[in-house]
Amino acid sequence: MRVLMLAWEYPPHIVGGMGKHVAELVPALAALGVEVTVVTPLLGDATIHEQPAAGARVVRVEPPPMLDYDYPTFVAQTNRALEQAALLLAEEGQGFDLIHTHDWLTTNAGVALKHQWRIPLIATIHATERGRGRGVLAGWQARRIDQLEWSLSYEAWRVIVCSHFMARQLGDYFATPADKISVVPNGVNIHPNPFANARERMAFRRRFASDNQPLGIYVGRIVYEKGLHVLLDAWPQVNAQTNARLVIAGAGGYLEELKSQAVGLGITNQVIFTGFIPDEDRDGLYHVADVACFPSLYEPFGIVALEAFAAKCPVVVADTGGLAEVVRLHETGLLVYPNSVDSLAWGILHTLQHPEWSRQRATNAFREVGKNYTWQRVARETRNVYNYVYADWCKSDWGVAAANLQPSL
Repeated sequence: MRVLMLAWEYPPHIVGGMGKHVAELVPALAALGVEVTVVTPLLGDATIHEQPAAGARVVRVEPPPMLDYDYPTFVAQTNRALEQAALLLAEEGQGFDLIHTHDWLTTNAGVALKHQWRIPLIATIHATERGRGRGVLAGWQARRIDQLEWSLSYEAWRVIVCSHFMARQLGDYFATPADKISVVPNGVNIHPNPFANARERMAFRRRFASDNQPLGIYVGRIVYEKGLHVLLDAWPQVNAQTNARLVIAGAGGYLEELKSQAVGLGITNQVIFTGFIPDEDRDGLYHVADVACFPSLYEPFGIVALEAFAAKCPVVVADTGGLAEVVRLHETGLLVYPNSVDSLAWGILHTLQHPEWSRQRATNAFREVGKNYTWQRVARETRNVYNYVYADWCKSDWGVAAANLQPSL
């Protein structure tokens, strides 16, 4: 099976969950014998051609100068470059059995190549613009993105989503038939404990809290829909009973507003905003924290919850979107009411004040990761979608016509 994968994000350019998903999926597919060629914009510090794993390669395409366009137009122009790069690969003799594209950002290239080559297009839709706006499309750019998402869901032979929540959203927003959707959850890698001994662990932890202070963390993008304003509003309640310290790790456009909110709440001495952190510090935080908090207002899946699971870090998450499918109440974590300061404060306090129960939930969650959320399993389920779609295509007019063009032996 030869797959052309179109992705806007690929390491070192990773913004959110989509980039992480593609980065982990490609080598896992290659290990199963799927030949994957990733065509992606040359963004960040990367080389033009790479081979991340046997059976996989990455081709970077120079985008146009971004300052010349508004963002949707920049994306459209870049898609033309992605399309031309894929056509050049085909001219050089590298054929493909199907196309797999991720989110609206590569819709135009994926749809154009589907019709030129008359092969199946599979789309993974990781999130929707309407979902991020909680049902509201504010402005022409949001409406343009929504239109591209509908087009992608329509043109795709099959659509992959990471949760049943997302499957329902596609049905509600785009009238995507349920039998056209495959639900394939995200995965996570279980990394070894990053600390060689207890002294090293404690030295890292003391960068953020004293020895007698409980430590809560959030790791991820700093955007409104992650509900971090709710977490800050809840922290005075938490701190009043526990003297806990909070670390908010990540970058994003909502960071300055959160810092101003912390000043207004008088909790600047209790909250640390780290900005972007490298992966090793992220892993370290999960291993030293007493609770990881993810109070999202909108969350298609929530890979961050799996990252906490993999480090045996207790979690408190909002009962919304894909998080509600990943976390089982009182078994693998605590679910709290979305956008509720009091409920979130209760969940965090319960976790900190009952450490034995919290450790048991974290142990259950760790087992859950090893059973249901490995990238090997994600790759197998994705390959199953490929095989199903390819078999279906072979019976279609396109597939029959392609077979008739093959020279007889």
